[in-house]
Amino acid sequence: MIKNIIFDLGGVIVTIDQAEALRRLKELGLDAAEDYLNPYTQNGIFGDLEEGKISDDEFRVELGKLVGREMTFDDCRYFWLGYRKDLPKRNLAMLRKLRADGYRLILLSNTNQFMMSWGLSGDFDGNGLSLEDYFDALYLSFRLKTMKPSPLFFEKVLESEKILPEESLFVDDGKRNVEIAESLGFHTLCPVNGSDWTGDLLALLDKLNH
Repeated sequence: MIKNIIFDLGGVIVTIDQAEALRRLKELGLDAAEDYLNPYTQNGIFGDLEEGKISDDEFRVELGKLVGREMTFDDCRYFWLGYRKDLPKRNLAMLRKLRADGYRLILLSNTNQFMMSWGLSGDFDGNGLSLEDYFDALYLSFRLKTMKPSPLFFEKVLESEKILPEESLFVDDGKRNVEIAESLGFHTLCPVNGSDWTGDLLALLDKLNH
């Protein structure tokens, strides 16, 4: 019986636009943007930010060194929010339905302070509600100082939530993340970024709960 559903943010709840993020980073002056970013993880200062190794202000200073001019918080936020293509209303409706049906909803995301300046604000859904209004618990990489696909991230969630992996469904568009979750005993669903996963999720829950 599934009691908990753990969601990734980018690529599942929010459709990701890798090309737009790269375009914005180049617009800010980093010509070698592809050396630092790929669809599922970030390298150098970008990864350090999401793993909580550096603060948002330290990232701003280091990015300024890479591009050769001072960066502002808004410059950095502009780049990071380039990843956010859209937030399908069907996804938010599904989150509301799942909570109403009694599931505990948990967010497990590789993310950073710039993305969360949007996600944890009333601008998230355009109607004054933030991620905290849709989920029972948020586990954010920069706060926990670990990133998927590290098993440690999943283990921290299990320990903190006091839940069992066999009673939990993990939904992530990253194949490696899903493989690690499966190795720890989670049930999983791996939708394609931007796809409508809602029907597949309900079908899987029906199968697992009967």
